[in-house]
Amino acid sequence: MELKLDRPLAFLDIESTGLSVTADRIIEIAILKIQANGAVETKEFRINPGIPIPKEASMIHGIYDADVAEEPSFRDISSTLALFLTDCDLGGYNSNYFDVPMLMEEFLRVDINFSIDERRLIDVQRIFHMMEKRTLTAAYQFYCNKELKDAHTAAADTHATYEVLIGQLEKYQELENNVAFLDQFTRSEQFVDLGRRMIYKNNEAYFNFGKHKGKKVVDVLKAEPQYYDWIMNNDFLQHTKAKLKAIRDKQRTNKV
Repeated sequence: MELKLDRPLAFLDIESTGLSVTADRIIEIAILKIQANGAVETKEFRINPGIPIPKEASMIHGIYDADVAEEPSFRDISSTLALFLTDCDLGGYNSNYFDVPMLMEEFLRVDINFSIDERRLIDVQRIFHMMEKRTLTAAYQFYCNKELKDAHTAAADTHATYEVLIGQLEKYQELENNVAFLDQFTRSEQFVDLGRRMIYKNNEAYFNFGKHKGKKVVDVLKAEPQYYDWIMNNDFLQHTKAKLKAIRDKQRTNKV
């Protein structure tokens, strides 16, 4: 089976210094880009994160400080990476919660405008958990009847993720073979930012955490403007801050 695509779909997998999207950094990224005509392109980068790689992380993915000491920084490869992902929808395994937010944070740190607003996001783990609730290794065995070798290497995981999605489409008749459906199916909610601090309800942005959870963002900013400053000065995703700023700026423009 081939995916029915109307534009490229890029599967990505990231290995990092840790699991904190705000504090940790990318050390390896692999991308498997499927064109609408079925043609396949791949890119893989090792990246010097600029910070030490904890031993616990290295024991999982096998990448140590010495392995990336001479590699380029994310800033060095950012333009090439953004160009390769131009007009692509994005897919991955747990990608909506980790890989895409991590990538967005890195782009924002180097001032590259990489928007996901018009991109469709396919999280294969979300499909798997909704259907079977297991890990990538188990998913690969279940859907592809293969043993996943070299697990936790970015290249192996991206190829396995792509094969798992094909297996899911073949197994579940209720899944439609188009990216628009899969995007909606794998979203747990319509989120404004990748940190899910804000979500959409009836095309309005609402806070999704803390004391203002369930309240319209514009109403909170009007009644308690210092809440904006608190978010901007604390440990929230850069994408969350950028989206909040855009809402505030639009609110101010509408007052003029």
